[in-house]
Amino acid sequence: MKKAAVFLADGFEEVEALTPVDYLRRAGVELITVAIPSPTMKEGKTVTGSHKIPVIADTTLKEYLAKYADNEPDLVFCPGGSVGADNLSECAELLEHLDKCYDDGRYVSAICASPAVVLGKTKVPEGKRWTCYPGMQKESHPDYQLKYEDKVFITDGKLITARGAGAAEEFAMELIRLLCGDEVAKKIHDGTLQR
Repeated sequence: MKKAAVFLADGFEEVEALTPVDYLRRAGVELITVAIPSPTMKEGKTVTGSHKIPVIADTTLKEYLAKYADNEPDLVFCPGGSVGADNLSECAELLEHLDKCYDDGRYVSAICASPAVVLGKTKVPEGKRWTCYPGMQKESHPDYQLKYEDKVFITDGKLITARGAGAAEEFAMELIRLLCGDEVAKKIHDGTLQR
């Protein structure tokens, strides 16, 4: 069974985070939601989205790293939301983990502000084509900005990035295709009556 982890910090964009969570679980992926600490968090696993929707994550970052430090999931994912991306980007342990996942051949994915704000602080986008919420590319490392493209989503090797909430469904389906194959992706696509 394929495994994936989604990192949630206060201010995450709910559609961008929970659409992939829902679809990946429908596809049979063992998906773990991970609460990333931030100054505004009230409880250890409760993370509040940008539209004030609280979500109880499966685990904390500390617990997750203890379990997956040497055996990372097949895919890791950072949702956007301006405040959420900023909070993710301030977590040095997470940034280090994202680099390690990439070095170990795992898929690293992000949407909206996170490709620029979070992954822009890692070595993951180096030499790769990528996208993000239009205008946010300026928040990334200057060298990475040269490979930015204004597309709905882009897969370049083990890096998958997308523009924003409106791209969440297509992005989630790309993650399923990469992890589970075309047949499973078609089954989820047809079963959920997607466009």
